[in-house]
Amino acid sequence: MKKKILISTGGSGGHTIPALILHEHLSDNFETIISSDLRGLKYIGKNFSQINIINTPKLNNIILFPFNFFKILFLTIKSIILLKKEKIDKLISTGGYMSLPLCLSARILGLDIFLIEPNFVLGKANKFYLNFSKKIFCYSNEIKNFPSDLKEKIVLIKPLVRKEFYEKKIDLNKNDKFNLLIVGGSQGANIFDDYLKDVIIQISKRYSLKVIQQTNLNNIDNLRNFYKKNNIENHIFNFEYKFVNILHKSDLCITRAGASTLAELSVSNIPFLAIPLPSAKDDHQFENAIYYEKRGCCWVLSQKLIEEKIEAVLLEIIGNKNDYLKKKDNLKNFNYQNTWNDVNQKILEHINEN
Repeated sequence: MKKKILISTGGSGGHTIPALILHEHLSDNFETIISSDLRGLKYIGKNFSQINIINTPKLNNIILFPFNFFKILFLTIKSIILLKKEKIDKLISTGGYMSLPLCLSARILGLDIFLIEPNFVLGKANKFYLNFSKKIFCYSNEIKNFPSDLKEKIVLIKPLVRKEFYEKKIDLNKNDKFNLLIVGGSQGANIFDDYLKDVIIQISKRYSLKVIQQTNLNNIDNLRNFYKKNNIENHIFNFEYKFVNILHKSDLCITRAGASTLAELSVSNIPFLAIPLPSAKDDHQFENAIYYEKRGCCWVLSQKLIEEKIEAVLLEIIGNKNDYLKKKDNLKNFNYQNTWNDVNQKILEHINEN
């Protein structure tokens, strides 16, 4: 009989996407189930017929603190019942306050707890869970805010990406234009819609462009009509669209700096211009982007400089072919021997440890 693992996740795509990838890595060897809060269901979608809902409240509201504190106590009891009923052997958390009741319950029951830190800054929740967890899977030893006395718990793995991204695709129908991909991540980026349209018009006067842009559902027609009016070939899509289908058609990506998006671009060998979300917790998007920039894999631009510098930066990137090709070479070297099986074996090796 297979052992049972519960993966605790929720919140944004930054937490839920790694959970889905972990489920795929583990499902052949373990019976694996997922728990999420209500927000996470948006990203988990129809992949699973049954999701255990643990809708954990935040504890940062002073007025609601007494109510939320008792709600977490109730959810912890509910989690203990869930773990015992499902006969869970191990718990994996992708971080965030959403996992608090389940992590506390697993601690009470003496279960092995494993963590995933997809960012290059240790999140506050993971920093707390780390004290009673067995291992934490990280993408680097250079994780900001990581306690030096707990570094022996780090297990280094290559960034988690979905299996389909490892399948190197050559688009035989790729046009001879410069294909510019624009993505805002799971939470979107209205600022890209606001500022980039007019910049793209100016750049299109010097270079032949095709724009492939993610936006929200309500804005798809507006963007399509804008680019059509200005004779710019385009493909406009929303977050639900299968990202892997358009990656191999792209030459450059303008993106936020969520860990999952950068990992997918990296393994797909697509150079990118990262514009980190300034409001991201612990400034983790900036740290994510800087990690790749230090390895010569991307360019980074502060959001506060987007209006002033984005046009000049893009013209420099498109015009400097040697630097662009160097970035592609660096990405290729960075992902040397990075395969689904390598990541899979590393995860299983440590999950199976006694």
